[in-house]
Amino acid sequence: MIKHLTLLLSIGLAYSQLNYQFEKDIPYYDDVNNIRCELDIYYPKNKKDFPTIVWFHGGGLKQGNKYIADRLKNQEVAIISANYRFFPIVSTKQVISDAAAAVAWAFNNIKDYGGNEKLIFVSGHSAGGYLTSMVGLDKSWLEKYKIDSDKIAGLIPFSGHTITHFTVREEMGIIDRNKVIVDSMAPLYHVRKSAPPYVIITGNRDLELLGRYEENAYMARMMKLTGHESTTIYELDGYGHSMVEPALPLLLKFVKWQTSKILQEENN
Repeated sequence: MIKHLTLLLSIGLAYSQLNYQFEKDIPYYDDVNNIRCELDIYYPKNKKDFPTIVWFHGGGLKQGNKYIADRLKNQEVAIISANYRFFPIVSTKQVISDAAAAVAWAFNNIKDYGGNEKLIFVSGHSAGGYLTSMVGLDKSWLEKYKIDSDKIAGLIPFSGHTITHFTVREEMGIIDRNKVIVDSMAPLYHVRKSAPPYVIITGNRDLELLGRYEENAYMARMMKLTGHESTTIYELDGYGHSMVEPALPLLLKFVKWQTSKILQEENN
């Protein structure tokens, strides 16, 4: 019992001695002077090869602001929270392009902070979940930065569209949000076997927005039919679209599990 207690105390002491640093408003484009094209990073300063979560906020591709949830702090992972420009000031394609640029910044810069570029995860809620899926599944967005999206360690969208986003449909002149479109601006259009591990989290199907659970369930099914074995879907009973807080432990659990798996495979 004493040996176990000593071990637990030593683990807890090492955990508590980690120092975290927060840096704000870092531009992720070299050639765009726009305060929306900035990100914040929160990371463990005295730890090496840590995983990183790139997080995109929600807001229908029209509003919102970067933030780092308290639940994600002090977890031995880095959090990058990125802003992006909004429709109709820019096109919805430009919104996705901004998100891709933020992910590319993580790949190109995380080593300078002590992180491991093989352990970059992408996540976000609602519109941020849609951006997560688009950047990770449609390989063209990261190809312009010479980054293979299959190198993302995991995609974890929270309650994001898998059909064409309703703001994209609005841009097309379709005002009726019940009008379903699946085109190249839909994550469903890009299902493929080689995609990164894909963990979908939604609220309860009866409490969610406009069939959001059902479209994600169909997405999960189609990913599996393509041969993608690392697709999982969680439905959070008792929660609707505002399901971020109860979903964060699932995000952290997957990141830590997948990190351990990747590092173990590297060492074998």
